[in-house]
Amino acid sequence: MKRKRFFTLLSGFLATLLLAIALRSISPTPANAQSTTLLIAAAASLQDALQELDPIFESANPGITVNYNFAASGPLQQQIEQGAPVDLFISAASRQMDALQNRNLIVSNTRRNLVANSLVLVVPRNSTLGITGFRQLTQANVRRISVGEPRSVPAGQYAEQVFTNLGILEQLRPKFVFGNSVRNVLGTVESGNADAGIVYATDARISNSVRQVATAPSHLHAPIVYPMAIIAASRNPQAARTYAQFLTSSQAQATFRRYGFGVAQ
Repeated sequence: MKRKRFFTLLSGFLATLLLAIALRSISPTPANAQSTTLLIAAAASLQDALQELDPIFESANPGITVNYNFAASGPLQQQIEQGAPVDLFISAASRQMDALQNRNLIVSNTRRNLVANSLVLVVPRNSTLGITGFRQLTQANVRRISVGEPRSVPAGQYAEQVFTNLGILEQLRPKFVFGNSVRNVLGTVESGNADAGIVYATDARISNSVRQVATAPSHLHAPIVYPMAIIAASRNPQAARTYAQFLTSSQAQATFRRYGFGVAQ
């Protein structure tokens, strides 16, 4: 009886083992078994273009999923410095990328300028103030001017440079309404909570609630370029390289141009 019971148990064990092996051989590999998830920290002004490009990239690279953190470049820089698990950073100015490079937090040989932009003056679409240029912002009937917080928002830094070079910065300071990103600045003008605002040309293009009334001459501010680089602590450097190469492709660059971005020098 004992031998019979032993063979019964052995037979059951072998049957279970064979079934497990059979099921494993016919079961598909989980879809995410070889998947990689990238985190891209990108300037807020890139949001629309990158979100349009995302399904194109993921379709061509089914093993890579891309997540985004869109914000002002200053806070993104700080997050990276504090150890945020970012794979690729795209800044709206060289200043933030320079700071990371000086601390050896990026892979220096992956740094390159992705696109360029220009700075524009916008007003609410129904504005009746007749503003047509930057100098008119000193007029008494212009009470609130939305600009990016210059310590963290590159668009605000560029705006300060324009006002300084025009010699009107101190006259305008009391009128400033600071935004924590260029999209926040745009929203303040769209809602009518500011008489005017300084944003990128690409932001003005996507809004039906504002009018672009002037473009800042390029000699009044530093070149507006968007450098990108792989973060030194990236856990997915190869996938990040693949994504960066995609952004420089002719297809991606055509999309950026359609959103109003220029060619980076």
